[in-house]
Order: sequence, then C-alpha cells, then structure tokens
Amino acid sequence: MKTAVAVVPRDPIKCFGEFINPDTFPAWVPNLRRVRVIAKDAAGRPLEIHFEYGASRTYSLKYDYNDETREVRWQPQANKRDAVAGFARFDADESGGTKITYGLKYEGGPTELSEVDALLAAFATYMQRVR
Repeated sequence: MKTAVAVVPRDPIKCFGEFINPDTFPAWVPNLRRVRVIAKDAAGRPLEIHFEYGASRTYSLKYDYNDETREVRWQPQANKRDAVAGFARFDADESGGTKITYGLKYEGGPTELSEVDALLAAFATYMQRVR
C-alpha cells in the first residue's frame, strides 16, 4: 500500500466529513465518471458505493468508519480486479489544521505513488475551496 501525507488548514472534523461524503467526490476525484451509494449505515454514511472511474473501470467499495480516530477504510466488494483498497485518517495538526494520511492499493496491480499524491492533493485543494 502506498501512502501520502498532507496538512490542510481546516478542522479535522470538517475534513473527515467532506471526505466521506460521496456528493463531494466528483469535485475532487480526478476521472470519476459516476458514483452511486448502494447502502448506508444508521448515521447515513455510505457503507457501500459503486464507482465508474476512468475509461472503463467499475467497482464497488465497502466502507468501515472509526469516529474516535477519524479514520475510514475501504475494501473492494464487487469487480475486485478494478477496485482499490485503502484508508484515510484525519488528525489534528499542531498548525491548527488537519494532517491527512491517505493510503491506497489497487487490487489489480501496483499503485503508483504519484496517483496517491494526486488524489490527496486534489482533496487538499478542494478543502481550501469549501466553506
């Protein structure tokens, strides 16, 4: 699994909430064509999401949340060959912002660190625009 770290000058709770909100995905996930929530938990958070990504990748991911540590993990559910596994953790940073640790692994092959960096950078840029 490849990981990347970024510090965003926003509150950890806000960052966590935006990251797990599938309505925000099209605003920051490059090459995302479509996202559809298949199942939600009692708090309304997605438990399974179907993705259409890039030219032809389609897969669904199952999500698990740890509110105490502000961490979310995901595992492939359907079409595992095209899917990704990973996690994101949102820690308070000494600067007053959020330290985001993001890890990603493609089930079908190696993950390029540049892809992990690009996704994290896109989220950080998105967070700077969000109120």
